[in-house]
Amino acid sequence: MTPKSGVFLFGSCIAAIASVGSVFELTSGTPELGVQVTSAILAMAIPLTVILFVAAVKDARNSMKS
Repeated sequence: MTPKSGVFLFGSCIAAIASVGSVFELTSGTPELGVQVTSAILAMAIPLTVILFVAAVKDARNSMKS
């Protein structure tokens, strides 16, 4: 694992935590940041989680080949 793949994986974890937190906030009925802001965070965090995770895996695989 390279430092770059570690950063990607860290970012993926943070985005995943933000996604889960947003879901809990939205299901509570009264999100602290409001429905629109919390929904926007959720909408950005889900794809970001996947993109960063895939980038981390690709970077780690590329470093194994070298």
